[in-house]
Amino acid sequence: MTTTGEDHTAALAGPWWWARWRSAVLDGTLALVSSVECATEGFPFAGAAGVPVPVGMLFGAVAGSVLLFRRRWPIAVVLVSIAITPAQMGFLMGLVGLYTLAASELPRRITGALAGMSMVGTLIVTYVRAHQGMVRGDVALGDWFVPFVSITTSLGMTAPPVLLGLYVGARRRLMESLRERADSLERELQLLAERAEERAEWARNEERTRIAREMHDVVAHRVSLMVVHAAALQAVARKDPEKAVKNASLVGDMGRQALTELREMLGVLRTGDGSARGAGYGSAPPQAVPLAAVGAAAAAAAAASRAAEEESGDGPCLDDLDELVGQSAAAGMVVELSVEGEARVYVAVVEQTAYRVVQEALTNVHKHAAGAKTRVRLAHRGAEIAMQVENGPPPEPGAASDARLPSGGNGLLGMKERVVGLGGVFVSGPTDAGGFRVSAVIPAGG
Repeated sequence: MTTTGEDHTAALAGPWWWARWRSAVLDGTLALVSSVECATEGFPFAGAAGVPVPVGMLFGAVAGSVLLFRRRWPIAVVLVSIAITPAQMGFLMGLVGLYTLAASELPRRITGALAGMSMVGTLIVTYVRAHQGMVRGDVALGDWFVPFVSITTSLGMTAPPVLLGLYVGARRRLMESLRERADSLERELQLLAERAEERAEWARNEERTRIAREMHDVVAHRVSLMVVHAAALQAVARKDPEKAVKNASLVGDMGRQALTELREMLGVLRTGDGSARGAGYGSAPPQAVPLAAVGAAAAAAAAASRAAEEESGDGPCLDDLDELVGQSAAAGMVVELSVEGEARVYVAVVEQTAYRVVQEALTNVHKHAAGAKTRVRLAHRGAEIAMQVENGPPPEPGAASDARLPSGGNGLLGMKERVVGLGGVFVSGPTDAGGFRVSAVIPAGG
């Protein structure tokens, strides 16, 4: 994990304008060495200038100490080194000052101008000193020696520190750019992790909703019929034992069918026998999963669950509508099924959704309009399949409460979610005659 820009800034704990204590110690050491150098060079300068030796050495020490401010004011350091060049002092300050100036963030035109001034000043001073040596006879070489020494010295005192400073400055800026890019990448990764967590939570909520809808569709219809038959069984147990036995048999059949459908649904939810059995006492704790993979894993699990359900041949289909309507008729409902158009095979999810819509609509009739005449219509069209379940008003307003069937208000919502999820249209509401109508149209392709 990289250090963020905020942490990097907080780590700068040096005194005054220094970022670190070691930088302050380094600059202090350089300033001390420069002061000693300039003070030593101030001794011959005092004799040549005709000033007292202590004054010349003090002047050199003060001038050399300016190197302490090289990070704060690099231009001033270079200007001071150029100013004391005629006194033949400040060589270390000139080298370090040009290096610091080239490595700083100042415009390159300023660096070039000051470097040129320093080179010209060194060239002139060196030329004058070398020419004086030739005149005094200290050096007995040809006329080429003075220009050669002047140019070589000026380039040697200027070019290396400037080039090294430019290299170090470019490298420092590159490292800062890489650090900023790493910080940006870390923030993006954190954002992606948060979004992945949100997607995973959304996928979990979607899967919970789907499972709740399936459980409602499977349990509500079967149990509602069982309750209706149980109420009828209680009413006729003493008067008509034969009918009571028939109703008891129907209750048993419906209970077994409900258990079968629940087992099929739980089988779809299982991810494998090994994962379920290995999670007992003494088993190793699950390893951590990367956060970035949570969303994809949850979405894949949801998709796999849906695919397993759609591809399974055990789910309900349109051929089971006759049995579904027959069960409601056996429970005492006056129900009629009519089919329009040529029947054909649809994808599994379309047939299951159509079946569940009719099933839930009949369940609602049992709950809220017991004894009402009901009509179920199924229409096969070219590019879609339509279904409608309409019931009239109950003959006895209190009939629905006799069986004491609870209502959670999730049936219509579940039907609408199923149909709309396949790109269809769902409409429900009361009729003018006092009944209720549920209509749905689903694209044939799903």
